[in-house]
Amino acid sequence: RFTSPHPAAFSDDVIDAMAETPTVMPQLHMPLQSGSDTILKSMRRSYRTKRFMNIVDSVRERIPHAAITTDIIVGFPGETEEDFQGTMDIVRRARFSQAFTFQYSIRPGTPAATMDNQVPKDVVQERFERLTALQDEIAWDENKAQIGREVEVLVTKLPHDDSPRLSGRAADNRLVHVGIPEGAQMPRPGDFVTATVTEAKPYFLLADSGFSVRPSRAGDAYDRAQADSCGAPSPGQGAAGATNLGMPTIRPRG
Repeated sequence: RFTSPHPAAFSDDVIDAMAETPTVMPQLHMPLQSGSDTILKSMRRSYRTKRFMNIVDSVRERIPHAAITTDIIVGFPGETEEDFQGTMDIVRRARFSQAFTFQYSIRPGTPAATMDNQVPKDVVQERFERLTALQDEIAWDENKAQIGREVEVLVTKLPHDDSPRLSGRAADNRLVHVGIPEGAQMPRPGDFVTATVTEAKPYFLLADSGFSVRPSRAGDAYDRAQADSCGAPSPGQGAAGATNLGMPTIRPRG
C-alpha cells in the first residue's frame, strides 16, 4: 500500500504507476490537514486545496474503486468558522472512505504553541463533532455502495467463541467481517477469501454470502509459526523416527 504521499510530489506519473501496477492496492492515504488555504499556509504546508482536489480527482479517474483516506486537524490557531467551513466543503467533495480527525492541542516548543488567536477548547470541540458527524455519514454512504460487490479479503483474524466471522482487509483497505458457513474450509491468517458484501456499517463491511479460499505463502508461514510455538518441527526438520509430543522447547540464548 502506497500511503501518505506528499501532495507536492504526487504527480500524474505516480498515479499512472499505481493504476497500472497490480501489486499496488487501490487505496491511498493523503493528509489534508485543513480545507483552508490560509490555515495550510500557517501550518507551513507547501500545497493548497486546489492541488489536493486535483490529485483526488485524478486518482478517481484512473482508479475508480480507490478508497481515499486522510488526516484532518480541527482548531489550528487562527482558524475561523469560514476556515472550518472550507474543511467541511473539501470533505463533502472528496468523500473520503475514512478520515483520522484530531483536535489541535498546544505542544510546547512548536511554532504553533506561541501563535496568536488560539481557538477556545469549546469551539474546537463543537467543530470536531460537526466534522466527525459529516464524515461518518459519508463513510457509511460509501460503504453502502459496496453492497453486492465481490471483494477479496486478506484474512488477519480468525473467529473467536463470541464471533461467527473472520476478519480482514479488502484490497482498498476496508475492514470486512466474513461469515463462515457450516462446513466451510477454514482459511489461515495470511490466506485470501473471496466473498460478496451483504451489509454495510459506517466503519466496516459484512460479507455473509459464503466464500472461497485462496491459500498463500503467508498462510503457510502462519502454520509454521504455530508449529514452532508448540515445539513441533517444521517440515523436513527433527530427528528421524522421533515422536513429537507437542511440548514447547527451551533454547539457550546467544
